Amino acid sequence: MATITETKLNPRIGIVVGSNRPTRVCRTVAEWVKRAMQRDDLNLDLIDLAEIGLPFLDEPKVPAHHLYQNDHTKAWSRTISGYEGFVLVFPQYNWGYPAVLKNALDYLYDEWARKPVSIVCYGSHGGFQATLAMKLVTQGLHMYNMSTNPPLDIEDEMFDEHDQFKNVEVAFSRYKQPMQAGCGGVRRPSEREIASSTTSKNLSSLDSSTGDEAQEEN
Repeated sequence: MATITETKLNPRIGIVVGSNRPTRVCRTVAEWVKRAMQRDDLNLDLIDLAEIGLPFLDEPKVPAHHLYQNDHTKAWSRTISGYEGFVLVFPQYNWGYPAVLKNALDYLYDEWARKPVSIVCYGSHGGFQATLAMKLVTQGLHMYNMSTNPPLDIEDEMFDEHDQFKNVEVAFSRYKQPMQAGCGGVRRPSEREIASSTTSKNLSSLDSSTGDEAQEEN
């Protein structure tokens, strides 16, 4: 009797570069995240929103209806549909997230739903407030919030005269092990896990330290 061997493809994980500022360090951080998460059973890609270049949301219909009219929306939908999970990398802006990232998320709906997501936010206080705000957004999109969401602290001493990292590997060395340990859980969640993934449960894993000042980072 012939047997059929099924080839299980490694999950494709999109690492979203969530800033488009000209002097940003977000791309450097996202590249570091990709290296930190690298393993044989994951296919990791960078999705750079500065390169995607979406305009502010201009679809006449609600995204949940999936009646896209613009070519850039259809292309964005195809891109996101090709991934099984995501890592959102972005700076904290005044206790919030960059507009370019929220805009990219708002363009779609079903394409994000029921997919795992980790949040990697950086800031002078580790980006706690922005992570908290983004977790509410991903919950609203019915994504499955992973437990690995390292808050990356940045300090002035890490940057050169051009406001770029002197050595990002040294700057984030203490976060590499948690990233490697957590990335193995990137997978499609079960129906039971989705049902139990309430807002209160997901937010309880966040650090309780909030910092005292509103910050705007690169």
